[in-house]
Amino acid sequence: MSETLQTTDAAASDTDLLAQTANAVRAAGSALRERFGEVARYQTREELMRALAANDDTALDILRPRLTRLRPDAGWVEEELDGGALPPGEWWVVDPAEGNVNHLHALPEWAVTATLVRENQPVLTAVHLPLTGETYTALTGAGAHLDGRPLHVSQSTDLGLSIVATSQARPDEDEKVVRRVGSSITAMLFDALVVRTAVPATLHLTNVAAGRIDAFWQFAGARADLLPGALLVTEAGGQISDAQGRPWTPQSESLLAAAPGIHAQAVATLSR
Repeated sequence: MSETLQTTDAAASDTDLLAQTANAVRAAGSALRERFGEVARYQTREELMRALAANDDTALDILRPRLTRLRPDAGWVEEELDGGALPPGEWWVVDPAEGNVNHLHALPEWAVTATLVRENQPVLTAVHLPLTGETYTALTGAGAHLDGRPLHVSQSTDLGLSIVATSQARPDEDEKVVRRVGSSITAMLFDALVVRTAVPATLHLTNVAAGRIDAFWQFAGARADLLPGALLVTEAGGQISDAQGRPWTPQSESLLAAAPGIHAQAVATLSR
């Protein structure tokens, strides 16, 4: 078989795999939607963690068997808060309830995500928003889509006319990171038109891919937070780097995803 034909067959296989992955996150999202609506009551950190775990388990009971059937030899990232490089081979990086705390508080900003990583490169991703019914998908080299419609980042060329966004540091984050987040928000408040601050990161990144907002940045972060959106933004024509403008990898200490026309301006602001 020629190399060209092998490449075509692999692309076709990944296209079908993406469609089935999207079906899996939709099914998990439906189960979480049935649990949504009432504000979860908890009085201690332990009660909060049990409520978060119950949502995760509800989605994972659907996602794990479906995704494992699709790629039986792929590894499975057990801890959604992990970062850094993965061992060689294929891995499923899944966030069963991205924005889980929002779900518990009856807030609408939450999603289900699944990303296939091959040799430490995201190959495909599906992000489903159960309350709107939207499904964002991306396949390396084939573009990013929202329910089948192509996505494109914004054409903004002026940070001063741009909407930008970030996510807060995680609970128990290192003090140095927390202070860096705060100073970066202050800098952007001077330079950008509007600054949005909220969790989860993935939903900001889908908005960058869709051209609704012009840039997103975050310090630290986990693979499950950033890989889906990084692939969506890249395939929608956006520019991905760390906050200093260097190439981004899952080992990087920061991420900046922006429309190409304002990327350098955002780097300059975050580097102050």
